[in-house]
Amino acid sequence: MYQPGLKGVVAVETELSNIDGEEGILTYRGMAIHDIVQNYSFEEAAFYLLHGTFPSEKELQGFQSHLNKYRYMPPYLQQIIDQLPIEQEMMDVLRTAISAVTFYQDDTHDTAIQLIAMMPTIIACRFRHSQNKSFIVPDNNLQHVENFMYMLTENVDSTHVKMLEAYLIMTMEHGLNASTFAARVTKSTQSDIISAITSAIGTMKGPLHGGAPSGVIDLLNEIETKDNIYETIHSKLKNKERIMGFGHRVYKTVDPRAEALKQIILGLENRPEWIELALQTEIATIDMLKKYKPNQQLYTNVEYYAAAIMKSLEIDPNLFTAIFSSSRIVGWCAHAIEQESNNTIFRPAAKYIGK
Repeated sequence: MYQPGLKGVVAVETELSNIDGEEGILTYRGMAIHDIVQNYSFEEAAFYLLHGTFPSEKELQGFQSHLNKYRYMPPYLQQIIDQLPIEQEMMDVLRTAISAVTFYQDDTHDTAIQLIAMMPTIIACRFRHSQNKSFIVPDNNLQHVENFMYMLTENVDSTHVKMLEAYLIMTMEHGLNASTFAARVTKSTQSDIISAITSAIGTMKGPLHGGAPSGVIDLLNEIETKDNIYETIHSKLKNKERIMGFGHRVYKTVDPRAEALKQIILGLENRPEWIELALQTEIATIDMLKKYKPNQQLYTNVEYYAAAIMKSLEIDPNLFTAIFSSSRIVGWCAHAIEQESNNTIFRPAAKYIGK
């Protein structure tokens, strides 16, 4: 039976994540995303997805040591990044740089750690170069997310790090999405994991998949202050405009990732001004949506709070999709490893409709 885009077709069996769109549930290996974000670090969550168990103290130290070791780019890779045209988009640079990595090991797990560790360095290196600023060498005294913030901004603010870490954990993995499927298809040919991740990055670049949450930022910029919330949202609904950041193709109720992000944010002291604006806008918008669209329940999705966080952190919008990729690479690698453990090459049929 022909299914355009393979929608609804079960192509793999996986132990990595489960999405229940009707109930608004997302789990990593059986654990609710909310519990992981609340109780574990980026390193612990990544280890859990890659290995199936949370690390012991000794295992965590070893994992962190490997990440620290592989943060550093070989000189030839930095030269490639610096020599690419300045107008080259960040995702193009990321795809080219990852494909140029040649020091991978025979062990897929070890190569995965190398790629996860190096991607933030590649992003930061290119961003600093595009800003005519000197490259900041990784600091091995800092954890993964702290070091990423440091390389981008020369600053490590604990509140900012906590917000970014929560976002990165909850976007590590999300089922058989387009980029993950691309990674598994490539790995199913018994190609190497670097080729699989390169395929995934090329897919993530597409605006239908990894597009930046710029629409939400535009909305918050337009509202600007809490005094303008009602008037702005009322006007958009009256004109039948789409309210960006509300509704999701999969989740028919609250997006669990948005809710988990929100809970982290509510627990912060000295919340940034943009976060406060986002919280108040959400309350007002949901209230008005009930009046304008009583038969359609719409809730905030993960992009809503992702945009608010990125805006609060003053992250350049050109980095949004790349930062998303620096998280999702954990899921890509975990899927590549799972594909390798029980492999069947993907070979769907095509229905001929020509002459």
